[in-house]
Amino acid sequence: MSGDIEVSVGEDFVATVEICKPPNNFFSTNLISGLADTFERLDQDDAVRVSVLCSQGKHFCAGADFSGDSEGNDTLGLYAGAVRIFRCAKPIIAAIQGAAIGGGLGLALTADFRIAAPESRFSANFARLGFHQGFGLSVTLPELVGQQVSREMFFTGRRVKGEEAHGLGLCDQLVPLEQLRVTALTFAQEIAKSAPLAVESIRKTLRGDLADRVEAITLHEAAEQARLVQTEDWKEGVEASAQRRDPFFRRK
Repeated sequence: MSGDIEVSVGEDFVATVEICKPPNNFFSTNLISGLADTFERLDQDDAVRVSVLCSQGKHFCAGADFSGDSEGNDTLGLYAGAVRIFRCAKPIIAAIQGAAIGGGLGLALTADFRIAAPESRFSANFARLGFHQGFGLSVTLPELVGQQVSREMFFTGRRVKGEEAHGLGLCDQLVPLEQLRVTALTFAQEIAKSAPLAVESIRKTLRGDLADRVEAITLHEAAEQARLVQTEDWKEGVEASAQRRDPFFRRK
């Protein structure tokens, strides 16, 4: 298991899975693989019926770190880890504080439910970086909020704050920030009171072939990302983001 992940299991059949890379909790191949390992292990633990995915620090997951200090990421390996999370059997509730940006939004959408605060914000900011969306968002975001809202989010990369996200269905409950984690845990406890085999069976039925579709689309997403990172627009997008200015794209 990754050292960036802490797991605790209560007597209420609820596991807390916490990402410990504050303040931004940038994802990496190792982190996503570690989360997949964790959820697969919890699938085999009869003391766990539901998991709460949360993070230390200011943000749930601010996506990839494009600074010089970032970890190297193997895109296909990272997405293989994402697919493994989608294939897990037990429900996951994500507690979203601060930002769920780019791949961080993709991670948030691996969960069955999202609890957020007014200060939370969600963004598929890939095009603002000169990039193609990934982490299976080509499938998961339209399925959650519809094609038109997804197009707008993908094309503009704008940030959707908590109240709007709740209205769009990006999050299921909106609560004060200080109540975020306890609300997620309380909700998980309610699910844990139901028959676990029945919940897992219902979840499998409702998810259908989601994991297979995510696996197929991430191969396409990775190929498009590999193509676009060779462009000048990608370099400009990353530089503009680091400098907190509007990018000037040249279609090159």
